[in-house]
Amino acid sequence: MIRKLTAAAGLAAVFALGASPAPAQNADKASQKFIKTAIEHNYAEIDVGKLAQQKGKSPEVKAYGARMVKDHGEANQKAIAAAQQMGVKPPKSADLGHQATYLKLKILSGDSFDKSFAKGMLADHRKDVKEFQKESSKNDPAGQFAKETVPTLQEHLKMAQQLNGSINGTTGSGGRMGSRNKQQ
Repeated sequence: MIRKLTAAAGLAAVFALGASPAPAQNADKASQKFIKTAIEHNYAEIDVGKLAQQKGKSPEVKAYGARMVKDHGEANQKAIAAAQQMGVKPPKSADLGHQATYLKLKILSGDSFDKSFAKGMLADHRKDVKEFQKESSKNDPAGQFAKETVPTLQEHLKMAQQLNGSINGTTGSGGRMGSRNKQQ
């Protein structure tokens, strides 16, 4: 009787281990990190987009904010699904760096909010396009998500350049935005 129970317990353990969610398609550590970061950044864009709709002075900032909420909300659903396929626990909020940026923007208003928001969106989307293009070459759920998302991010970048041109008087295409490193 004890042998049968031991054998049954052993079989149950084997089936339980076999049924555990293993990372699909052998997603590498870089892809796992990418998908987590993508989810955190989507949450950040949603949060800042909502803030832009509330605090933005110009109609362009409010409209861009609404677009961020819509597009990054949809992208986040896909990113979370990709993370789950990979056996990665999806984050529940923006990363600390983006949370700090949100708090900085939250205290601004009027033109200063619009200028900071436009500049931040330009910088974020430049970086995102590069990262997503790099990841899109991979043959795993994170790579597929990146490949599907690149066109939207490129559109966001173009919109951010136009917004920055309208708000700050520059599209930032002639050099790096925000590079105000003063040597003392």
